[in-house]
Amino acid sequence: MERLVDMSDCRCGVLRKAWELPFLAEPEEVAALRRMVRLHLTQWGLPEVVEAAQLCVSELVTNVIDHVGVGTPTVLGFSMRGSYVRIEVRDPDARALPTLLVVERDSEVGRGVALVNEVAERWGVVLAADSKVTWCELSTGIRGLPGCMTTPHVGRAEEVIKGYGGPAGSRLGVRSRLSAAVAEEAAIDVIADLLHWLRAHGCDPEDALGQAQDHFEAEVEEARCAIGQ
Repeated sequence: MERLVDMSDCRCGVLRKAWELPFLAEPEEVAALRRMVRLHLTQWGLPEVVEAAQLCVSELVTNVIDHVGVGTPTVLGFSMRGSYVRIEVRDPDARALPTLLVVERDSEVGRGVALVNEVAERWGVVLAADSKVTWCELSTGIRGLPGCMTTPHVGRAEEVIKGYGGPAGSRLGVRSRLSAAVAEEAAIDVIADLLHWLRAHGCDPEDALGQAQDHFEAEVEEARCAIGQ
C-alpha cells in the first residue's frame, strides 16, 4: 500500500474526511482495501453500508486487474455526496470501459459490474484523455447522515426545489434513483432561473454567482471550525 491522502469535507454540518488511497492493482491488495473500507466507514458511523461498499471496491478493483493489467497504478477514493457514499476507482486506461452484461447468477465471469449495479444506487464512468474514473454511490438508507442537522439554508432550498421537482421533488426524504436525480436537476434549474432573473433586472449574474459561492464557502468553513472546537 502507498500513502493515504486525506481531504477535509463537510456535509450538512457534519465533518467527514474524504480520502484517496494510491495502490497497485494486484489481487493480494484487495483484502487490505476491504479492511480499509470497513475502518473508514465505521469511523464515519455508517456500518450498514460496509458490506456493499466492500463488494463494490472488490469488483471495481478486480475489473482493473482483469482488463487493464496486474500492477496498474490505481487510486481508490471515498467521499460523501449528500447522504450517499461515493466510491471512485481511477486507473490510467481510458479504453477498457466497464460493461454491464446480462449474466447468470451462478456465472463465474462477467459478474463484476452486474453486482455493482445491483447494490449501488447508481454508477458510471468519467473519462479523461489518459485515464478514467469508475464510480458508484451507495445510499446510507437515512435522510441525513448520523448527527446531521437540517440548517435553515437547506430547509429553504428544499421548499423551493419541491416546486421545481414535481412529485419526486415533494419526496426529498425518499431516497431512490429517480427522486434523487430529479431533485438534483431541479436544484440546477433553480440556480439557472435565478441567474436569468438577475440579468433581467440589470444585475450581473456572474458577480452574484461569485458572491453566493463566497458566502457558501465562508459558512461551510465556519461550520467546519465549530465542529473542530
